[in-house]
This record gives sequence, C-alpha cells and structure tokens, in this order.
Amino acid sequence: MRLTIKLSTLLLIIMITVNTSAQEAACTRLDQTLLFPKGEKIKNSNFTGTAYLQMLVEADSQNNNSIGNVTFEPGARTRWHIHPAGQILLVTDGVGYVQEKGKPKRVVRKGDVVVFPPNVSHWHGASADSAFVQIAITGREKGETIWQEIVTDEEYRQ
Repeated sequence: MRLTIKLSTLLLIIMITVNTSAQEAACTRLDQTLLFPKGEKIKNSNFTGTAYLQMLVEADSQNNNSIGNVTFEPGARTRWHIHPAGQILLVTDGVGYVQEKGKPKRVVRKGDVVVFPPNVSHWHGASADSAFVQIAITGREKGETIWQEIVTDEEYRQ
C-alpha cells in the first residue's frame, strides 16, 4: 500500500511545525533573560491569548501609580481599554504592537517607550511571532482601567 500526501498538505504540516517551534523558542529565550519575574498567568477576560503579570508596585495613598511587568506570548493582547490618568509602557523585550483608536497599529521593540494620554482608547500586545514584555506604569488617581471590546483578529492583523 502506497502512502500519498499532497504537496500542499505536506507544506502546511511543515509550516505549523516550524511556527510552533519558533514560538516555543522565543518564549524560552525570554524566560532566560527577563528583567523581572514573569508572574502569574492572567485568567480574566481582558486579554486574548496567554499573558502573565508580575505586579511591582501597587497604587496606594502615598503613590498614585501601579507598575506591573506584563509578559505576552506571541499573538496575545489586551482588549481595547482606557486609563483615566494615562499609561506609560516601557518595552523590555520582544516585539509588540500598540494602537490608539483611530490611528494605525505601531510595532514596538525593546527600548521603546509608549505614552498613552488620559482617556485614550488603546490596546497593546505581542506580535504574531514574538513574545513581548512591557513594564506598564498606570496612573490610578482618576480611576481604574475601563475595559472595552476585544481586539478582533481582523484589527490585530491590520
């Protein structure tokens, strides 16, 4: 009995295997070079894909800012959301995307700094083929984060 596999099927199997291996390698490399611990897996519905959070500073009566180290696996991202007092992202590793409502998506890399003004709807997360690590500095003096709709796959790919 002869086994026949179409060339297109074989190529698809190879592409899936290579892509999965590349994503696993990217996550392993990040685990070895993280500036801060990866933290706990985020289990709420405000993220698509797998992301981790290590809180570094909680906002309190003496300090109005929360600071968290967020690690996104490839393809992971936040929902659209607003920070009433704004947010600053310090990119510490990988390749990610950021987008403000009504503006084009931007690629960000290690060493980039992103400032989201107060009350501007935006999202951020990893690129499709790279993990992404950010330190998020979020003002809390004007209220908590306002979570909005998910970032669709179409919006993510644009």
